[in-house]
Amino acid sequence: MTTLADPVPGGRPGDVERATALSGELSGRGVHGVVLAYVDTAGVGRVKTVPTAKLASAAAWGVGMSPVFDTFLANDAIVSTDVLGSPDGDLRLYPDLDRLAVLAAQPGWAWAPVDRITQEGEPHPACGRTLLRRIVAEAAERHGVTFRAAVEIEWAVGRGDAPDGAFVPAVSGPAYGATRQVEFGDCAADLLAALAAQGVEVDQFHPEYAAGQFEISVGALDPVAAADRSVLVRQTVRAVARRHGLRVSFAPAVVAQGVGNGGHLHLSAWRDGTNLHAGGTGRYGMTADAESFTAGVLARLPALTAVTAPSPASHLRLKPSQWAGVFTAWGRETRETALRVVTGTAGVRERAANLEVKPVDLAANPYLALACVIAAGLDGMASRAPLPEETTGDPARFGPADAAARGVRRLPASLAESVEAFRADQVLRTALGPVLADAVIAVRQGEIEAVAGLDDDQVAAAYRWKY
Repeated sequence: MTTLADPVPGGRPGDVERATALSGELSGRGVHGVVLAYVDTAGVGRVKTVPTAKLASAAAWGVGMSPVFDTFLANDAIVSTDVLGSPDGDLRLYPDLDRLAVLAAQPGWAWAPVDRITQEGEPHPACGRTLLRRIVAEAAERHGVTFRAAVEIEWAVGRGDAPDGAFVPAVSGPAYGATRQVEFGDCAADLLAALAAQGVEVDQFHPEYAAGQFEISVGALDPVAAADRSVLVRQTVRAVARRHGLRVSFAPAVVAQGVGNGGHLHLSAWRDGTNLHAGGTGRYGMTADAESFTAGVLARLPALTAVTAPSPASHLRLKPSQWAGVFTAWGRETRETALRVVTGTAGVRERAANLEVKPVDLAANPYLALACVIAAGLDGMASRAPLPEETTGDPARFGPADAAARGVRRLPASLAESVEAFRADQVLRTALGPVLADAVIAVRQGEIEAVAGLDDDQVAAAYRWKY
């Protein structure tokens, strides 16, 4: 007879006892269910839930979920690879109790990210969270570096009563305008309160450029926790908005024209408690390792977009001269280059300096995006890759000869081009492993085929409420 004292391999030592205690604590706080959350290859958040009383069981044996979701498209169609996409098999979802949060905007619910484990207790090779944890651990072991990361969250707020899936902005004020903040003020105050109750450190919250658009910047954490926080923040934004009769979209392009929603990554590498992006002898205080890390990311940007900008709608956003960062270039505080070196203000640079990766949106699985960016940077660090000349201003102004001389190239203009670059990139494919790399390609190809023949407006509409 199997008991909670004899769990199937896959959980962590002590989790059953912790979950048992947490179950009682949560029940005492009126929490009736726990959301078990992960993000699939298409970037869609997927969940299962358990009653609070079953949290200990979930910690002991996991909760079943089919591996077929690794090859789901955003429209819930299924593609396949040699390994994934069949109706066979099962995985177990194991909640990370260290990241469990009571959802302030969803009374009666708690939330926890999961690791996906096989029935034999082995890490599932297509689990993005497991991949990111492995790459971070290897960076510490092989290079002696750790990372701090954050994901910016941009979204558009629409009226909840808009007809037929249309987007009608719920606010009308200008970009960064005081008017828009007032129009959204009650909802925004509830959102900040909910995030604070959940332990999310918010650095900034403001109206953004596009119609109905807002942005939250959150504090940096280790990369796995940063990706978890990204998922939790979106869960909270959506829930608070719904309580106010509003609807939100994190899609890369809510409408076909204009500025879309980004999900910029901020990343800094550290060794022995020192930020490698500050206090060095390189450009803008970067150490040699930080310059080579930046060069590694820069070199692999075309292939990275298959992971960081993975939707057909992503390429409605990735347009020149819209601050989306669509050129292989870097610059200090340059918002038109794909990589922005952020030095921070004098006096706090030793902790604030970081690298911002701009061609990223929230259709990306944040675990995969961070894992691939770190892998690219580590490859540059290992090879001592030289960082090319800085670009200032808008790279779109360069003629072909000048751009070529500077190594400035336009990033892929379509998802198909991104996929081809990813297919050819051995570093990224090796980092992901064959199972996950093939899933990325199959899902991207499926998305391409799903929108074949659609115009830009139809593509935007197809993904508007998927993220």
